[in-house]
Amino acid sequence: MTASYETISTRLDGNVLSATFNAPPINLIGPEVVRDLVGLIEELSRPGTARVVVFDSADPDFFFPHVDLTKVAEYTAEAAKAGGPGDASLGMLFRRFSEIPAVTIAKLRGRARGAGSEFLLACDMRFASRENAVLSQPEVGIGTPPGAGAIQHLTRLLGRGRALEAVLTSADFDADLAERYGWINRAVPDAELDAFVAGIAARIGDFPRDALIAAKASVNAISLPTPAAVRADAALFQQLVRSETAQQRTAELFERGFQTRGRTELDLGDALGDLKAAD
Repeated sequence: MTASYETISTRLDGNVLSATFNAPPINLIGPEVVRDLVGLIEELSRPGTARVVVFDSADPDFFFPHVDLTKVAEYTAEAAKAGGPGDASLGMLFRRFSEIPAVTIAKLRGRARGAGSEFLLACDMRFASRENAVLSQPEVGIGTPPGAGAIQHLTRLLGRGRALEAVLTSADFDADLAERYGWINRAVPDAELDAFVAGIAARIGDFPRDALIAAKASVNAISLPTPAAVRADAALFQQLVRSETAQQRTAELFERGFQTRGRTELDLGDALGDLKAAD
């Protein structure tokens, strides 16, 4: 690895790259994070890079809480640099990320909601701290469906009923329930999580690169959503996130401390349930 990033610190150990997100104050997905993801995807798409990448967060409370809703236009413009103006969306950026010729593993502590959950869903595997992980798709509670892959991935992983439960309730899921539903691969005791993921990453990293890439490509051909489906979800999100209803509900959340480190972000599922009923 040769590049340096503003919000991602990397460390290469043999065939395994560790990539840690650090975007204070709470790791919101904004233009800086998206710019770094575009660069990292470009780097990992080149021949001879790491065989396995393990993603985690420097913030124990927040992996990625969600996008920065004050900077939708800015992060969308950064995402467009990965695929051109016609694919100016996190959904298409994450889909490209799913196709890189490396095995990607998310190690989750803290909260991964909205596009944070969708980033994890774009990874090849997800392992979470049993005591300290939370997943959620809060978009419907705000006023828009998810737009960066959650509907596509969760329906495939969870099945129709459970996907609708996750998306329509906008509720927080702990690691045990997420594991039972299929949102993550496994919930692991926090004290064992680092060693567990390191062992899997090292084992896979020692296997032949060509076999890893071929096997991943074959699974992707069966399981990944089509570009047309991802683009449709992204367009609907970008339309409705600007609606009067979404703007009103977002404004109420900001009055309660949204996008700052506090109870609203820590317990966003509860906060959404406490908002005024929508018309």
